[in-house]
Amino acid sequence: MSVEITPDNAVDYAQAAVDAALASGASQAEATLSIADRFSAEARDKAVTKLEQSTGRSLHVRVFVDGRKAALATSDFDRGHLKDAIAAAVAQARHVASDPYTVLPEMNGAPRNADGLSLFASDVANRDAQSKIDEALQIERRMREIDPRITNSNGSHVGDSVSTIALVNSNGFAGSYRSTRVHRSGSPVALDGEAKRTGSYGSASRSLGEMESANAVAEKAVRRTVELFGARKPATMRVPVIFERDVAASVLSDLFAALSASNVSVGNSWLAGRTGEKIGSDIVTIDDDGTLPGLLGTSPFDGEGVPTQRTAVFERGILKTFLYDTYYALKLGARSTGNSTGGGVGPNNFYLHAGDRSLDELIAGTQRGVLVLDTIGFATEHASGTYSRGARGFYIENGEIAYPIEEFTIAGSFPEMLGGIDAVADDLRFDGGVVSPSFRVREMTISGD
Repeated sequence: MSVEITPDNAVDYAQAAVDAALASGASQAEATLSIADRFSAEARDKAVTKLEQSTGRSLHVRVFVDGRKAALATSDFDRGHLKDAIAAAVAQARHVASDPYTVLPEMNGAPRNADGLSLFASDVANRDAQSKIDEALQIERRMREIDPRITNSNGSHVGDSVSTIALVNSNGFAGSYRSTRVHRSGSPVALDGEAKRTGSYGSASRSLGEMESANAVAEKAVRRTVELFGARKPATMRVPVIFERDVAASVLSDLFAALSASNVSVGNSWLAGRTGEKIGSDIVTIDDDGTLPGLLGTSPFDGEGVPTQRTAVFERGILKTFLYDTYYALKLGARSTGNSTGGGVGPNNFYLHAGDRSLDELIAGTQRGVLVLDTIGFATEHASGTYSRGARGFYIENGEIAYPIEEFTIAGSFPEMLGGIDAVADDLRFDGGVVSPSFRVREMTISGD
């Protein structure tokens, strides 16, 4: 018999899946039910070029048989079919190699209530489709009004989602929460002589009221596109480098990979064995915090039901801990930090603490250097900590933006970069799971002409 899955019965259905696994011989079981209603509109010039609306219902079940694990994912909610699929998964688990760390987390007390976390916004859930379409067209129109050199677009996007997560396991955990997410972005195209210039800018949040306006998104997208007109290739040099906020966040994403216990456990991290060491400068304080109300990386519990928490990862440059799920915590003799994605280790709200100076003040305090606005390619070695990226940005001279530059490479190592951070801006914005304010590294290699 098929069941209509709703936010109201999601926990009950997940519980039924766990019960079916135990009845089939599993020693432990976990079921995660996800409901997601999504909408996305894309516009180019005066036309809507893509429109997507979907309702997704999925169930992911993990079954454990004496240290052996199997998993299944399904969108078939017929109870008879699900019972048969779970029984098959339990039978498969018996043929998997045993692993002493393959267990569910121990549960202590009731799950954290999501009510105080401000994860759900009615202004997103109740918004009509036409207003979202109109907004995508508005961003396109506004970008062209701002600057006549904008002749094309890679698309302006507006989208949102309304989600429910319900998780139940055989160790006594049962919890659920609803959340919303909304985003808007623009990506204009301009011609700089024969060169095509593209840029993009976006904003995302749990609620409409917390996002940057559509006009602000359009204006910043245009500025990022046209400000590089006339860019030239710089000379090769060793100078201070300022990473603008969005690029700084990508640096932190690479750092997170080295902090993930899944990489540490196999030696694929330059940070392995270095907890307690001073690696960053005194102004490098980095947290992972899944409890901050209203943010995109916030949730009451992680992908296996462990309550999220604030974890001090770096304090004044000292590495305090790695980030763990249950499996790698057991394997490395630690405790879960509430960073399970349900299939690995992931960030909650992972961020560098903001400073007290503006980005303009960082630039004014740089006699000669480079401001990086965009990076290209991928060349980070998590095991060795080497960093290399193609980049675009500005050359700084006498504390001022001198001219735009492109076709150069920034190179260094993460120990040198973290240790060399000598200024952090105040422009931290929580618009993703990994975010950062702009920061300056004392010296890096710029490879150009």
